[in-house]
Amino acid sequence: MLRFSPILLLIAATGLAAQTFTTAAEVKPILTATKPQWIAVREYDGRDLLYFTNLLAWRCGVTSVSYALNGGEEVALQMEPCHDDTAQPNALLMETVQPYIAADLGSVATVSVTVTFDDGSVDTGTYDRKAVLIP
Repeated sequence: MLRFSPILLLIAATGLAAQTFTTAAEVKPILTATKPQWIAVREYDGRDLLYFTNLLAWRCGVTSVSYALNGGEEVALQMEPCHDDTAQPNALLMETVQPYIAADLGSVATVSVTVTFDDGSVDTGTYDRKAVLIP
């Protein structure tokens, strides 16, 4: 049986296949559908690594992302720019910015995320460690 990615099905169903995914109108449906996967936590090399890979892969059309750990102050997430002059503007080159932040092992209990789109709209998500912990 042939299986398709939920993202590919969403793109086909919404007619977004011909888009470049560089505006809120194009990326918001994808980020809404993948909201449970916006972040992930991985215990690695004695640290908690908090990954934002899904959000960063659809960052074109997003003006800012901020996060707060354990109910603390919001911090702006550093994002690499969109690569508008390439065939894949959302590609993560990871030359100067990594898709994760590091924290002390076991210190990430909850994460709140705020995404501001280029149309001025805002979406938020709150995550418990157990729900986003990579085994």
